[in-house]
Amino acid sequence: MRRRADFGTVSLNLTLGVLASACLVLLILPTMVVIMVSFTSGFSLRFPPPGYSLRWYVGLLDAWQLQFAALNSFKVAVGATLLSVVLGVAAALGIARSRRLTASVLDSLFMSPLILPGLAFGLAALIFFSQLGWPVSLFTLVIGHTIVCVPFVVRTTIATLSQLDPALLESSASLGASRWYTFRRVTLPLIGSGILAGAFLAFMSSFDNIPVSMFLRSAGTDMLPIRMWQELESLLDVRIAAVSGVLVLTTMVLLVIVERLAGLSKQLR
Repeated sequence: MRRRADFGTVSLNLTLGVLASACLVLLILPTMVVIMVSFTSGFSLRFPPPGYSLRWYVGLLDAWQLQFAALNSFKVAVGATLLSVVLGVAAALGIARSRRLTASVLDSLFMSPLILPGLAFGLAALIFFSQLGWPVSLFTLVIGHTIVCVPFVVRTTIATLSQLDPALLESSASLGASRWYTFRRVTLPLIGSGILAGAFLAFMSSFDNIPVSMFLRSAGTDMLPIRMWQELESLLDVRIAAVSGVLVLTTMVLLVIVERLAGLSKQLR
């Protein structure tokens, strides 16, 4: 029996290892191909490149349309992240330790944007704003992105709150501290890592969002992911590969920083 159990454990670990390795290859290999192509000296997206050069990265300095779209994406991502943190932390504080049915319902409600197809939500948001008479703008983009980004902050903050010792809050209250003082001086410092991890996920989700941006953007609010998509469809511009390289490098740097400050991998367990 023990040999069978050992054989089953080894077989399971081997299968999981093979599947994990295959997933890593499928995720990393296309990214490496794009990065290599971004350094091509040629005029087309071809792999392997005929030579290597930084010409397309230098060309980004004159790509004003891409710069304009990137600035819009950054503005929307920052605005959506700030709103998501405020709303997500407030929601997590109300949901985390409550055992009421309403808390479970609210938890499901806040998580629903992750289940609803992005295109369906984008279309619904466009119809809703049209009924209100609001033209599409950066403001409507921030609202739309906030709705789909709040779940990340809620989930990581709830995970951190679940590890918070209630005795600390009770001790603070017994010493005469108000709820607001306890939140600022006790709760917030202890759950800061979860908030930071959620903010990072919310920022990256907003910056890279296509379905919602597709419906809520206008000519004056062009977004970087959509601009890259359009350029690839019409021109196959090699500068898009250079933009992808910059995004990959920036994401890796931010990921390392957040991992050092907040322990992102721990918050996602």
